Amino acid sequence: MFRFRRNRPQNPMAALDATGCIMALTHPMSDDTRPVYLKLRDLIAAAIIEGRYREGEMLPSVRAFAAEQGANPLTVAKAYSQFQADGLIDVQRGVGMFVTPGAAERLREAERRRFLDEEWPAIRQRMQRLGIDAATLLGEASPA
Repeated sequence: MFRFRRNRPQNPMAALDATGCIMALTHPMSDDTRPVYLKLRDLIAAAIIEGRYREGEMLPSVRAFAAEQGANPLTVAKAYSQFQADGLIDVQRGVGMFVTPGAAERLREAERRRFLDEEWPAIRQRMQRLGIDAATLLGEASPA
């Protein structure tokens, strides 16, 4: 479920849609069965890839991000610890967590691989089943 607002985003996790409305996830839970900490990790990864959290910048505190997303702080801590284990954030005790140099490119490459290996085959199969070709998908031809 998305909430739409027309003002400037205060939340770096918000995204603009095609009409300029801000789309913000109101709750990290969705229909799929993935654990919440992985969904939160995906939100943070997207923000890093899109430059909302730049290299060297501090991430929100665990408590602040948990409150923002309506999640349990322990769940957010688990998502952050995954980033730390992967070397994508540096933790400075008593100061905060910071995006490491090269994190955006590493995340982008991992997301690209995941999309091509896990998501694209099912999308391609569904397109074939529905008779959708690349030209139709790209809007260059009208559907048959």
